[in-house]
Parts: sequence; C-alpha cells; structure tokens
Amino acid sequence: MSESPRAQYAAAGVDVDAGEALVERIKPLAATTARAGSKPSLGGFGGLFDLGAAGHGDSLLVASTDGVGTKLRLAIDLGIHTGVGIDLVAMCVNDVLAQGAEPLFFLDYYATGKLDVPVAADVVSGIAEGCRQAGCALVGGETAEMPGHYQGADYDLAGFVVGAVKRDQVLPRPTIAAGDALIGLASSGAHSNGYSLIRKIARERGWDFAAPFAGGTLGEALIAPTRIYVKPVLSALAEHGAAIKGIAHITGGGITGNVPRMLPDTLAAEIDRGAIFENPVMEFLAREGGLDAEAMEATFNCGVGLVLAVAPEAADPVIATLTDAGETAARLGTVTARGADGAACIIR
Repeated sequence: MSESPRAQYAAAGVDVDAGEALVERIKPLAATTARAGSKPSLGGFGGLFDLGAAGHGDSLLVASTDGVGTKLRLAIDLGIHTGVGIDLVAMCVNDVLAQGAEPLFFLDYYATGKLDVPVAADVVSGIAEGCRQAGCALVGGETAEMPGHYQGADYDLAGFVVGAVKRDQVLPRPTIAAGDALIGLASSGAHSNGYSLIRKIARERGWDFAAPFAGGTLGEALIAPTRIYVKPVLSALAEHGAAIKGIAHITGGGITGNVPRMLPDTLAAEIDRGAIFENPVMEFLAREGGLDAEAMEATFNCGVGLVLAVAPEAADPVIATLTDAGETAARLGTVTARGADGAACIIR
C-alpha cells in the first residue's frame, strides 16, 4: 500500500497533523483576547473586525507590521520562548500608538523548519498575552513549516496589527511647536532592537548567560519582553487630548534616530542626558561593548521606550496620569527650533 499524502508530506519534513494540533491548542488563547468588534476565527481564511461595533465609525485605520529580529536567535539558544511573542505584539502596537491609534486586532506569522508544537504554543501564548496587554484581539495567523529553508526547529516571526484613530486625533499634530515638553517613558531593557550588536559583543566577551544579573540571570535580562505602552498612553490621550502632540516609539536607530520622526523639519529635540532613565542592561551593554554615549543613543533605547511631545503647561499633569497608570515617566527635554547645522536631536 502506498503512503498516504500526509505521510509523504511528513517524509519531506512537513507535519500537517502537527500544524492542525497547534491550531486546536491555540484557539483558546485567541479567545481570551476577544474585544468589542472582534470575531476570532482561527482556522479560517481571514479575520473579521467590525469598526462600528468597536466605536470607531468615523476613524482612520492605522496598520503596522514588524518582527522580533535577531533577538529570536538569543531566545532560541536560551530555550525561553514566551517573551518573544510579547515582543512581536509590542513592536507593532507601540508603532500604531505613535499615530494616536488604538490597536484593534492582530495576526501573526510563524515560520519554522520543523514544527515543535510546545515551543510554538509558548510563542503564541506570549502573543496572546501581548494582545491582552494592548487590548487588541488575536483574530488569526499563519503557521508555515519549511524544511530546507529554516534549520531544524529554528523559527521566525512576523506580526501585523490594525488600529483606528479619529480623524481629528491623528498624531503627530500640526500644533507641535518649539517650547513643547518631551516626556520619556521607561523601557524594560533593550526591547527588540540592537540584538545583532548584542550577540556580537556576547561572542567576543564570552558572556555566561546563566550568570546572576539584576535579580535573575543575564540571559533573562537580555530577553526581557518589550514594554507595551498602549493602555496607559491611550488613557493619557483621553484625559489630556490635544495637549499631547506627538509620540515617538524608540526602536532601531535609538533615541537620536526616532524622536525626530514626530517632528517637522523646522524643529529639533533637545534632551538632557542626565534625565535619561538608569537601566542596568543599558549600562552593562555600554560598559561591556566599549560604547560611548553617542553610539548607545544611536543604537539602543537607553532606557527610554517612548517619548511624548506635550504642551509645556500639561507636562506635569500628563506625567502624573502616566505615573498613576504604572509607568515610569519624566521630563527629558524640550522641542526647539532646528539650528543651521540641521541637527534634529541634540543630547547633552
């Protein structure tokens, strides 16, 4: 008797049964992320979302897609998988938040050489946790088993989020001006950027990832999940409205590369280096990597995951709102007129 089609496919390295088992295992996880407007349908061909039911009848949709980068390599090597699911959601939802949008629904893409169901379930468990933190629904995704393209059980991730914002509340606002305050929100560590450099330094220095560090291990500190700022910042936007004029998500390119993205070409950011939050992971990377302040600030978040441009008279109330919501927030600097040298972000 000839082999069944599934057995033949499995012999080629693709286990359809494992894929179906994963779908069944993660359906309850997706169900925990349900929200008004969502119609989770894992296993279907697409995810549906009702804008009207979510209270966004007169809104713009805002979409973002991202991955976790080579932080995945470190997570795979350490055998710690849940956090990268949170990272995947965070990188997407914090981006749409920077436009003033509320994340509505999320989809994920998981690609691997050989599907390991417990590992994949851990990853999706993290994705579901990230969605709960962000208040968005996990409405679907795709799992691809690609032997010969990925090695063994190595995997890659991509995420996609759609959010909505009222037409008159899109950020950055045209009212952003010299004199506005810059408020920083503390990061949880390196978030999901700079890991090719981190891994290079680790190889050169022979780091022991099991070594004690900041109440845990060095490996745990380096792969701490990216902080999700959605709920506290949406609350601040609801309370303070037009006083919050812009948001910058500090990702690849660091502080100096991302803060100017919310500013027009005529304005610049002046940041007090002494006001940047202390962060043990950032301090360790600077010391071990021999990186000066400018190199750090152009590569990593340096302890600042999000920066808000706020009307000066609202700075203290906004900080109080964010602090009450559990964030570490502080004034970092000021928006100024851009000088003749064209510098868009000055840190001193």
